[in-house]
Amino acid sequence: MKSPFLPQNEVARLGALRESGLLETENNPTYDRLTRLAKRLFAVPVAMINLVDEHVVVVKSAEGADATNLPRNLSFCGHTVFNNSPLVVPDTLDDVRFADNPLATDDVPVRFYAGYPLHLPNGATVGSLCIIDHQPRQFSAADVAALADLAALVEVEFAATCATIIDNLTGLYNRRGFHHLATYVIGAARRRAEPLTLAWLDLDRFKQINARYGRADGDNALKAMAGLLSSTFREADVLARYGGDEFAILFANSDEKGAWIAMQYLTEQAAVWNEHAEYPWALSFSWGVIEFNHDRDDLESWLKTADRMMYSMKQQRGTGC
Repeated sequence: MKSPFLPQNEVARLGALRESGLLETENNPTYDRLTRLAKRLFAVPVAMINLVDEHVVVVKSAEGADATNLPRNLSFCGHTVFNNSPLVVPDTLDDVRFADNPLATDDVPVRFYAGYPLHLPNGATVGSLCIIDHQPRQFSAADVAALADLAALVEVEFAATCATIIDNLTGLYNRRGFHHLATYVIGAARRRAEPLTLAWLDLDRFKQINARYGRADGDNALKAMAGLLSSTFREADVLARYGGDEFAILFANSDEKGAWIAMQYLTEQAAVWNEHAEYPWALSFSWGVIEFNHDRDDLESWLKTADRMMYSMKQQRGTGC
């Protein structure tokens, strides 16, 4: 088995994927309609829309198969992304790249695969629309063209998501919106020689809430955290759900001391919220703050430093995920 190679622009590709918001959005009915259409059009048992992240292939829609993420090193879609061109494998057992792949030798094997690369509006290749059969089959040039037409419709949906800067669940800015606003705020603060401080926040035991009480309660925890942020901080502060259970607060014209005081107040407000909440779980979080150094920092390094400080608090408190 040959694991897919990494594209030369892998770092930039992953950055574009994560900033797009596609990894956070879920349950898009258009994706499901397109995989249903692909399954019927090509008379195959499985059609999927997948995103290729750093270590896993994230399934956005699966018609005829479980929507379970796959290790990237086993994936066919990883090869599609690497070549950035349609990949057609008439019989996996006749292809040295896949003949001993566990997916091809399973009880319900992948014997035929056809994947078309999917792109973001900036051209980054982030995944594939693929169809799978459990028997070998041929795939004509006309079939490839038809698959390309469906892939173009998927990319229209990708573009719509990329254009959105608001997180649908919480109403805060999403990762993409935060990056745009933070870039602007950093430039403005530099010109005015004003302080700028970032707070990075991560919910404690969020995975346990999802596992024990269900996804709906996990969503309620995220919305409660967003509501607490909105009611606690100033309108001038940039609030974002950066991804998953991570939140970012950008304090404009505030030094680290001022941001620290503000975060302490947020902790107090969370305690008050917990006293009156009617949920079986408590809202708690770990956080870190770091002031922007105009002479040394850029947005990426600033985010990494804040994340390290937050994680240090989480380790000290033993709050886990």
